[in-house]
Amino acid sequence: MRRSLILGGVAVLAFPTSALAADGGAGGWIGPFAVIAAGIGMAIAAGLCGLGQGRAVASAVDAMARQPGAAARIQTAMIIGLALIESLAIYTLVIALILLFVKGIQFS
Repeated sequence: MRRSLILGGVAVLAFPTSALAADGGAGGWIGPFAVIAAGIGMAIAAGLCGLGQGRAVASAVDAMARQPGAAARIQTAMIIGLALIESLAIYTLVIALILLFVKGIQFS
């Protein structure tokens, strides 16, 4: 295993021109579809995260109304859950920005 990793590293260092090869063309249809995919993906993620957060808060408020003594523990679990739901939207935003700036928007 170690030998193959060293051989692979030597091959990359020995032949850097193959890693820096020019693109075959301008890309054509990839750019516009990347912009559309980024927009649709972010819209779906934001909408579904909003629905998920609404259901989580509604369930937490319902649970706190039923058991007022456990309100602190329920609220802590709700805040952690909301943070995890929001992280999904942030990850989708990062992927959308990668799609836009790597394949989508051509400034030249």
